[in-house]
Amino acid sequence: MLRRRFFLPSIAAAALLLAATTGGVLSGGLGATAVAATNGTLAATAGCGKAPTLASGTRTIQSSGQSRTYNLRIPDGYDRNHPYRLIFGFHWLNGSANNVTSAGYYGLQPLSNNSTIFVAPQGLNAGWANTNGRDLTLFDDISRQIENDLCVDTTQRFALGWSYGGAMSYAVACARPTIIRAVTVISGANLSGCNGGTQPVAYFGIHGIYDSVLNISQGRQLRDTFVRNNGCTAQSPREPSRGSLTHITTAYAGCRAGYPVQWAAFDGDHTPSPVDGSGSPNDSRTWTSGEIWRFFSQFESTTPPTTPPPTDPPTDPPTTPPPTGEPGTCAATYRTLNTWPGGFQAEVTVANNSTAPLNGWTVGLTLASGQAISSLWSGTNTGTTGSVTVRNAAYNGTVGPNASTTFGFTATGNGATAPGNVTCTSP
Repeated sequence: MLRRRFFLPSIAAAALLLAATTGGVLSGGLGATAVAATNGTLAATAGCGKAPTLASGTRTIQSSGQSRTYNLRIPDGYDRNHPYRLIFGFHWLNGSANNVTSAGYYGLQPLSNNSTIFVAPQGLNAGWANTNGRDLTLFDDISRQIENDLCVDTTQRFALGWSYGGAMSYAVACARPTIIRAVTVISGANLSGCNGGTQPVAYFGIHGIYDSVLNISQGRQLRDTFVRNNGCTAQSPREPSRGSLTHITTAYAGCRAGYPVQWAAFDGDHTPSPVDGSGSPNDSRTWTSGEIWRFFSQFESTTPPTTPPPTDPPTDPPTTPPPTGEPGTCAATYRTLNTWPGGFQAEVTVANNSTAPLNGWTVGLTLASGQAISSLWSGTNTGTTGSVTVRNAAYNGTVGPNASTTFGFTATGNGATAPGNVTCTSP
């Protein structure tokens, strides 16, 4: 039985209740024309080097004997010789591809800096029942059409979605583990099937602790599928208390190299856009888009690394030189990752240059005039403008000797000016 709940007027968000019935799900993926498995080296798709015939907008495709549609967003200044990341964004029950597009593909498109091709498929009956595997076939057919025409990095295919869209992303991870590099499931459940579901795929689950539509226990079950598949150490991650208006993100330990599992529980109900410190969801202020983008963008265009991949180190000198600090203390280094009209994404690296572990850290920085933090992850901030203090999250407060950790944020304003007075202290 299905019912609808509306939380975000800007998205007209509709949600799922607990039960759904799915048909048989097809196995395989992309057919005989598939190019390179996710876990292989970078391979050029057939579309590399071609003058594209596809353009951004709504496209029509024949799939399983039906006419289906999807929205396509090609990066500005598309270079036919450059392999691009490919991200599928699946809509929620009674949502649409247009809803996903208008919301910036769950907020990732503004962060992508024209590095990514985005796809939003349209589900039949505005959902993803995946009867007889028809929606997995649609995923295959769209992928094939795009990769035959555009230049795609075959080690950089991703999927995400909320509610029923999260269920479909989970189905893709189960059935296409050699095609998809990583998925993010927001407030999802096993509603679109899980054909296979025994091979590793990098996985990020996000769920509200009092989700009244799809109970958090269902999200935990999806997560634990890939905790097992990815060889991670089983644990019961900390989750925030009711009324705290916070979220807690946990990166699992012990996972196979290149196959991380991450879990974020937030104090909230069934929504894709929770906001720390507020009971009102908001697309532009949510922390989810920043954390999802960071999770996806950590993967390089090569075989999975031999150690769990950290955030890519800066290739240019930091915008501001790191303070040296006192012996035995930490140092903080700021860098701007992406900018777009009216906003930017930044990252701060907290380094322990001493011979003893740090047990907790606090970073201070002063934002330039006109800048305001809209979402922050892997830390807890006090203040959003002017002088801001960021303390470690529960899971990254301990930093070993000569090791480092990071936190990131998105902000409104001009990102050309770096914060001043960047400091780091440790108890």
